[in-house]
Amino acid sequence: MDYSNLKRYLKLTWDEENEDLQDIVDRGKSYLNGKAGVELDFEKDHDAQQLLLDYGRYVYNHSFELFEHNFQGELFALSLREGVKDHADEEAHPEADS
Repeated sequence: MDYSNLKRYLKLTWDEENEDLQDIVDRGKSYLNGKAGVELDFEKDHDAQQLLLDYGRYVYNHSFELFEHNFQGELFALSLREGVKDHADEEAHPEADS
């Protein structure tokens, strides 16, 4: 996902802020990957994509401090989902841990 998705989500029609928007997207990906504990696929994972768009909305509107509080449940679900996937992969392929 690149800045154009965020630009559409924010309903922006001008081009001056493309670099800033891409920076927000890059920081959001890093933030959400850290919360999930894995590298997320923001193209295929619609839940992760929606969280990234909402992260961008909060950062763009200078309200990042409220993002984690307001999306606590979604962030927890993302982390839990990825942890369960990782555990299932370990169970299926125990030799990978050796």
